[in-house]
Amino acid sequence: MPVETFEQKVLLIFFTALGIMLGAVLIGSLAAVLVREPSLTVMLKLARDIKIWAIAAAIGGTFSTFEILESGLFNGEVRAVVKQIFYILSALAGTQAGYYLILAICGGSSE
Repeated sequence: MPVETFEQKVLLIFFTALGIMLGAVLIGSLAAVLVREPSLTVMLKLARDIKIWAIAAAIGGTFSTFEILESGLFNGEVRAVVKQIFYILSALAGTQAGYYLILAICGGSSE
């Protein structure tokens, strides 16, 4: 596995979260078309529902993140905690960017 710099990993997490959001919503809306449901409504619902899962998947699951946060807090490794916070913020930004793109596709209304 190639060595990643901090900046590379932040970008990778951002675009992974963005891709999970867009992919899940677009493929999910295909299912809505197949069962004759309104695809825009389904897209918006999926976009709201999938956000937390996109964050968890983009950072590589939750257990490793909690382990690093725990070791950082209780063993004094502040640098590891700060890195994890940036990774989580990057995943949040990626999911929000995906959500806003979906809103734009659906006409800009969140409800």
